[in-house]
Amino acid sequence: MTSAAALAVSFASSAPLEAQSIAGAYLAARSAAIQSDFDQAADYFTQALTRDPLNLALMENVVAAQLALGRVDRATPVAKSLAASGSESQIGNLVLVADKILGADYDGLLDSDASVGPLVDGLIKAWATLGAGRVKDALVAFDAVSTEPGLASFALYHKAMALASVGDFEGAEAIFSADPSQPVIQTRRGVLARAEILSQLDRDADALDLLQRMFNGATDPEIEQVIAALKSDATVPFQHVTSVQDGFAEVFYSVAAALGNETGAEFTILYAQTGLALRPDHVDALLLTAGLFEDLQQYDEAIAVYKRVPQDDPAYHAAELGRAAALRALDKPEASIEVLEQLARSHGHLATVQSSLGDALRQEDRFAEAIAAYDRAVALVQDRGGPSWFLYYARAISHERQGNWENSEADFRAALEINPGQPQVLNYLGYSLVEKQVKLDEALDMIERAVAASPDSGYIIDSLGWALYRLGRYEDAVPHMERAVELMAVDAVVNDHLGDVYWAVGRKREAEFQWARALSFVDEDDPLSEAKPDRIRRKLDVGLDVVLQEEGADPLQVAAD
Repeated sequence: MTSAAALAVSFASSAPLEAQSIAGAYLAARSAAIQSDFDQAADYFTQALTRDPLNLALMENVVAAQLALGRVDRATPVAKSLAASGSESQIGNLVLVADKILGADYDGLLDSDASVGPLVDGLIKAWATLGAGRVKDALVAFDAVSTEPGLASFALYHKAMALASVGDFEGAEAIFSADPSQPVIQTRRGVLARAEILSQLDRDADALDLLQRMFNGATDPEIEQVIAALKSDATVPFQHVTSVQDGFAEVFYSVAAALGNETGAEFTILYAQTGLALRPDHVDALLLTAGLFEDLQQYDEAIAVYKRVPQDDPAYHAAELGRAAALRALDKPEASIEVLEQLARSHGHLATVQSSLGDALRQEDRFAEAIAAYDRAVALVQDRGGPSWFLYYARAISHERQGNWENSEADFRAALEINPGQPQVLNYLGYSLVEKQVKLDEALDMIERAVAASPDSGYIIDSLGWALYRLGRYEDAVPHMERAVELMAVDAVVNDHLGDVYWAVGRKREAEFQWARALSFVDEDDPLSEAKPDRIRRKLDVGLDVVLQEEGADPLQVAAD
């Protein structure tokens, strides 16, 4: 059975978690597997396997669950039993290859016919040949892989890493700078590796030029660290692949990174964890693996992996931002904010840290603190362009919720200067102007532009209908409000708005129905909700025209029922 088929079988259905027999253990394992709870899946599949030790499907599922958790040592005995049975298992082979690499059994790797997959097999043989001390034969093996359709860029990258790992930096750079029709895979990691190679060749100026061209001035702590070293004339050490085992780890990491958008996370994580088993300090693999656990909604596992990134590593801030996001996904907002506040103390010079803290505080309605964090982020942003619009947008929302409309409007307009067509900003500012009943023509224009950019957004279409209602164009408002309710059927505000619009065009029974629906969707524990349950109840009692009169608002010119 192939790995993809095994995973599909394992993850295809759910069942109760009682495991009193082989059937119970098996059903519990399937339930855990479909939820990507690999720890529970490993335990229950193992229980089932002890009762049916010759079941090949159970063996493969045990191996898959253990490998997904990075437990190569626990997966290996079962993978060996699977191989001894004569079953061809890609997942089992993956574990057996990792076991041989960890044991430096290069001859065993070269003699084995077991296949892990077309992206991996040839590269494993090439690195194993290098591990066996046959450098020239290894280079020939990398070249052979490069002739396979679609594998040239991977093979050339690994050939360059192999040459650099044995000190042949000129040979490695020759591969990077060769015929552009046969390019080496251009990843962030590959660019940094090449910069290190150029530095080893005393070509620091070329390395700086490379970083500028490839990243176009965008930096992060790791890139900045390399740039600083290059500018100081210090030779940057080559650290990306320093041994044969590092090379094997790089194979599995690069394949996992390439598979990220091609296959499901539950499959990709097997390659990422194999890379980590071979090189536990591979920070890029740690971040990739943690992100895959987040994709699978296994946030506790993600947090554990993020915590493995050392505090002195340039990527530490990225790991902590990931950990904070995972904590929030676990509905632990205060713990998430605590992580971000600690990070702001150690990495407060990074705008992304301050903005993430601002976002977390804003989501907890701590708007004054959020504004302070956004202020710090804005002060740190050197390029007032690109994604910086979101800082002004988020700060504008915080000001608006604090009742500081003058500051809020200024920030909304600053965001639009940076990104004039941004539909979220156009909608929020336009809707706010409508609610304040000021600059209504400008507000309508903004919302119409937002609708054109996001025609399937219920919130934005609701804004358009509400703007037309506020302008007294009741009939024009109806189709837009009806469309908004189609898109957001259980939103209290949208249903309430449709009720008002129906009332305005004389469809009073339908209006009352929509108000009743809106009332059923109101979260009465949310003091910031725009849907006001007492007002809706009053409309149901006396009608909208009386409510408007009581509020001192202009009455509607209501059509006859």
